[in-house]
Amino acid sequence: MSVFFAVSFISPRLWVRRGLIGAFFLLTAHCFLATAQAQTPDALDTIRIDSDLVNLNVSILSRNPGSAASHLEQKDFAVFENGAPREISFFASDDAPFDLVLLLDLSASTADKVGLIRKSAKRFVDAARPGDRIAIFTFTSEIQVVSKLTNDHDALKKSIEAIEKPFGGTNFWDALRFVLEHVTRQSRIENRRSAVVVMTDGIDNALPGVYGEGSSTSFEDLLKIVQRLDTIVLPIYLDTEKEQNKHGAFTEAYALARQQLAMLAAESGNVIYQAKKVKDLEGVYQQVIRDLSTIYSIGYRPENLVQAGAWRAVSVQLIGHPELAVRSKRGYYGK
Repeated sequence: MSVFFAVSFISPRLWVRRGLIGAFFLLTAHCFLATAQAQTPDALDTIRIDSDLVNLNVSILSRNPGSAASHLEQKDFAVFENGAPREISFFASDDAPFDLVLLLDLSASTADKVGLIRKSAKRFVDAARPGDRIAIFTFTSEIQVVSKLTNDHDALKKSIEAIEKPFGGTNFWDALRFVLEHVTRQSRIENRRSAVVVMTDGIDNALPGVYGEGSSTSFEDLLKIVQRLDTIVLPIYLDTEKEQNKHGAFTEAYALARQQLAMLAAESGNVIYQAKKVKDLEGVYQQVIRDLSTIYSIGYRPENLVQAGAWRAVSVQLIGHPELAVRSKRGYYGK
């Protein structure tokens, strides 16, 4: 998010990239073992998905403003791959729990708003359903663990209180990649649905025209990771352009950042959420949780062996519900 303070933090960034990531591997493994040991057999049986299934997270929206989407069943859905119908082999209703990772951009433009960020993050915890587990991470040029995955809301709120005033540049792409590949890996092992809710203006110091080195991960590589994984990415765009772009020097960077956030959302079958100010986050977080409560998980087996690297177009349609709209991933690459 910061576009002004990146140059002074090259050494910490290199330290994170080479040393801290290794520490995070150990921390992630420790968190997985601790959480898995605490699970009951019933908790681990929430969702079971065979490895050869194509898995889709499908969002349902009402076409009538102010009207809630009705509860749907497997018979209400039709799935097509490359235009051909596919039989649904797995179906999880909208009440199945999620693992939610709240990823907060705390670079310099939010330095004086940490109190509001803590408050809104607590509202996010309150809005989550009892069966949902939540992890919280923050990032600048470094990534910090606020809380591992847990459904202990009191412990989460205590961890949120420990969020400190930020400093440094912004390695957004590195942070999101780390969460997708390592934090949500625990959810995939336990066959739980997962989503990353990322609050950011999308600015990475690696963007053209922005000071500083930025992420080692390219945006193109990040997009491929989102395409490959089943984890939903829900970007919340926090508008910092007017505050950080007083002389118009970064107009193109902000425009590109918004475009990239839209691409990340589209790969998960979603749109960008908007927060003009930090104080708007509370309402946006509540909307995100409501929208996650209308997401269904659908699995099917491809008819033919999928060639590695080949793109398969996928579409989901509703049967007999013209009042509803459906959103999902546009396809996948064969493994």
